[in-house]
Amino acid sequence: MIEPRYRQRTLYEQAVETFMPDQKKLLWERWMLKVDELLEEDELVEIVHKALQQRHPQSGTRGRQATPAEVVLRLLVLKHLKNWSYETLEKEVRPNLVYRQFTRIGGETVPDAKTMVRWGTALGPEVIRQIHQKVVQAGQAAQVVSGRKMRVDTTVVETNIHYPTDSTLLGDGVRVLTRTMQQIERETGPVGTRLRSRWRSVKHRLIEISRTAKQRGEQTQEKIQRGYEKLMTTTRQVLSQAQTFVEEVARGLKPATTPLGAIRLKVCVEQLKHFSQLTARVLEQTQARVIEGNTHFKDKVLSLFEEHTEAIRKGKAAKPTEFGKMVKIQEAEHQIITDYEVFEKRPLDADLLLPSIETQEKLLGRVPQLVAADAGFFSPGNQTQAQEKGVEKLAVPNKRTRSRAVWQQQRQRWFKRAQRWRVGCEGRISVLKRKHGLLRCRYHGMEGMKRWVGLGAVANNLLQMGKLLARKPAQT
Repeated sequence: MIEPRYRQRTLYEQAVETFMPDQKKLLWERWMLKVDELLEEDELVEIVHKALQQRHPQSGTRGRQATPAEVVLRLLVLKHLKNWSYETLEKEVRPNLVYRQFTRIGGETVPDAKTMVRWGTALGPEVIRQIHQKVVQAGQAAQVVSGRKMRVDTTVVETNIHYPTDSTLLGDGVRVLTRTMQQIERETGPVGTRLRSRWRSVKHRLIEISRTAKQRGEQTQEKIQRGYEKLMTTTRQVLSQAQTFVEEVARGLKPATTPLGAIRLKVCVEQLKHFSQLTARVLEQTQARVIEGNTHFKDKVLSLFEEHTEAIRKGKAAKPTEFGKMVKIQEAEHQIITDYEVFEKRPLDADLLLPSIETQEKLLGRVPQLVAADAGFFSPGNQTQAQEKGVEKLAVPNKRTRSRAVWQQQRQRWFKRAQRWRVGCEGRISVLKRKHGLLRCRYHGMEGMKRWVGLGAVANNLLQMGKLLARKPAQT
């Protein structure tokens, strides 16, 4: 049974309040006190409570007492405020008095990391977005953000994969297929076709290709191509054996020995089918790219485990190609992120400006007076429609025009100030990547990417609002 909050304080909490009545002022940072107040909102706790109740049909009324929704929310927020893993979160909260009080665990047992992983999955992307919107509205109520200004930019959040080459992708396919077939043999015993592991041969081919690629000479490319041909031949043999295993399980030649084994066998067969399809696609692209020389092969597979990964070029000298998903970060005053979005396919930046203005108007109830973005967001249609929506100042450079009037407008003082303010969006993206983990997503799948980015935006907003609200009394 899941409750919104703990109903009764423990003896531990009562003792702390008795012997250290001013422990918050002594031990807590000032911004953390303000974040603690913001997270007290009943609406935030209720969003998490409803999501956790939907994990099972009767989670809200039956079963043993589970961790309250308030504790789940605060643990996830603390995790992304500090950019910790779940294991580090468990390790840090357990002995720390401040973190125990902040997360409302008090004297209760700290949940283990695996339990917190399941909480994160239960709070899907839509729930995280609702939490983010409530936090932005709380910032508006606290007069931290008004929505008069808006700046927007895009970045790439990398998926948690190794650098994709055709050889390593083929090696991944062989490794996973071989491992899955070994699991099937353990469940069914020595019946039907026996597994012949070719993983050792594949490892030799991978080392051979890697070493040859570092050599120089006229025959290097021919050696690489011969190595790939051997690797592809072995991969096809593994794929054929995987298909045989699937057929024998379907015909009953490889039956499970226990009821639980039958469930595990079904899961293994589904994995074989899934990874066999992906490995076949990798074989097809390797044939086109390496053997036939077609380097512009469409719909390339960049990872067998994070299939949604895209290869994105943003013109960076240090990292010309990034492997992940395109993300939009939209800000208002005081570095508050009013909206974020993870795109299935990379869009044009110019197509994002008008929807961003509409989103800010819907969330904050007003059209921004000033909108700033880089030159990639410019289009003549954007400029006209933004003015029609009520935007007074649109600071988006047009670098392709020769119009004297446009150049004079872009030299005006307000335009230059707006562009200097826009540069802060790049700094905010850098902070998100360094401080809140948006450099690389550690959650799995497209849903995990959206949760990761959303929780990073929530953590950023709470931290910024906490610091601003903590400084307010000193200024008055």
